[in-house]
Amino acid sequence: MALTFDSSVADARRVVGSRWVVGPKNLEASMQQYKTVFVTHRGARHQEAVLAAAPAELDIHMLRSPSRDELLAEMAQAEFLISERTGPIDGEIIRAGKQLHLIQRLGSQTHDIDLQAAREAGVPVCYWPVASCIMVSEHMVLQLLSLAKRLREVMDIALEAGDWGQKSQRCDEDYFAYNWSGREGLGSLRGRTVGILGLGEIGTELARRLRPFEPTLRYNKRERLPREAEEGLGVRFAPEDELVAESDFLCNLLPFFPETEQSIGTRFFARMKPGACFVSCGAGAVIDEQALAEALRSGHLGGAALDTYTWEPIRPQNPLLPLARQPRANILLTPHTAAGSDAANPKERKDDYSNLLQVLQGESLRYQLA
Repeated sequence: MALTFDSSVADARRVVGSRWVVGPKNLEASMQQYKTVFVTHRGARHQEAVLAAAPAELDIHMLRSPSRDELLAEMAQAEFLISERTGPIDGEIIRAGKQLHLIQRLGSQTHDIDLQAAREAGVPVCYWPVASCIMVSEHMVLQLLSLAKRLREVMDIALEAGDWGQKSQRCDEDYFAYNWSGREGLGSLRGRTVGILGLGEIGTELARRLRPFEPTLRYNKRERLPREAEEGLGVRFAPEDELVAESDFLCNLLPFFPETEQSIGTRFFARMKPGACFVSCGAGAVIDEQALAEALRSGHLGGAALDTYTWEPIRPQNPLLPLARQPRANILLTPHTAAGSDAANPKERKDDYSNLLQVLQGESLRYQLA
């Protein structure tokens, strides 16, 4: 689905270095605009959705992965700072924003914000849960439980009206035919090792939701979290080779970069524990789907669940499709719906600005940290 830019919100865009700058359409001369620095690591498609949802009161300066000097220069006149998901906001950056009314983190990872410096500067800091990330994390819990319980297989079996070698009787407190179909390999997340490859915002939300199931949670990412952040999530860092080799369930949440394209392939799957399950809601193009199909077909892996693919919509020749049509193969494929039905709609980004409007209206903030 292609995104369209909402001209009723903004129609003037220009590129300045690495910045997108947006100006509102038909803005009355008397309306004050507030310079809003928006820092993100995400690509043009997401940036356009953010800009399309921006209220007219804000003059958005979009910075994609800016250098420290670029960010400090923009902070001089900034009245709001929005930081999407991660990125250090230290004392120097905060003090450079002498006109700041609010620092807004989109996402729940706040370990890289100097809250004490913000308090000393008198600048409120808030986080804002990312609804789409929460939905993806919920979907991954579904994927994990479905593989552990072999859901496709047991649902298919339950629909069979076969001869199970025993007479069917009415159940009461003293009679029931437990596992009357003789299923094997039904497991649990409790006590198993769940590895998260790429612990960003989705991985953070996933870790929070998995803790009540009592697995051992391990993760790998390019920059290790501070110890207090790890302890808060109940996760432990592991080198990639160790994570891959020791996980009973391995969750891929890697983003797409040229260096990650097709990086999860034959060697990767061979390093996984025999019988382990592979789950992915990360970028589809990081996975060699033919290699995954071979690891499943050989029996080396015990199952897989994917929501994203190298080619989308999924192509008829995708090597995972023939396997997924066999319920007992323990494969679950979904059509890139983990984030819900409206995640690509620019209107879903309006909440990004809720606290900024609260400040302008003199109302209380939500999810305030400092």
